[in-house]
Amino acid sequence: MRLVHNSLHDEVAAKLRDRIFDGQLAPGAFIDEAALCAVLEISRTPLREALKVLTAEGLVRHEPRRGCFVNQVTEQDLDDIFPVIALLEGRCAFEATRNATDADRAALETLHDKLARHARARRITDYYETNFAIHEAIITLASNRWLAQVIGDLRKILKLARLQQLHAPGRLEQSLAEHLAVFAALKARDPDGAEVAMRTHLTRQREALRELARTRKMQTSRVLA
Repeated sequence: MRLVHNSLHDEVAAKLRDRIFDGQLAPGAFIDEAALCAVLEISRTPLREALKVLTAEGLVRHEPRRGCFVNQVTEQDLDDIFPVIALLEGRCAFEATRNATDADRAALETLHDKLARHARARRITDYYETNFAIHEAIITLASNRWLAQVIGDLRKILKLARLQQLHAPGRLEQSLAEHLAVFAALKARDPDGAEVAMRTHLTRQREALRELARTRKMQTSRVLA
């Protein structure tokens, strides 16, 4: 079945994004335009427009006379991104705390109860999904489309890195405690406290990833020794 012509390049961009995020197009991989056109049953024009979209998002890079490649996220990229997203999501927590109604707080309470259950059962995939839902709820409550847009763009880059910070020793429990600290401040109607707690949460994510990278590097060195 061919894709609907309306907004075709946006649909193609979405399909390519999914292929990148699920690993079908790995970091550093060359994007074979002819093969993709055959698989998606499209012409080169919408594919190239889609690649421009993904290049603007930072998921793809274009090299003159070579073509397009899936971007690779470096440790320096993570060092640069995390302080920025910590500031932005911290501001979201501040605004969300000021805007939240009793119904909003009740909905967040339900999500945090679910998060705690997943943490106790060590259901990491379910924990990630609920964690994402909580962050999305807070961003929505902040009601600032510019914050939401920039955070969304940065999250795409972080997703490209296939981060697994919850696998670091003790990180699952630490992450839950950080989430509960953000929610406690939100329930107490303390926007400054919620902002600080959210910034701490994001900063500690980066610390956990750095520690996990060091551990894996040491394990690899021992295997090769």
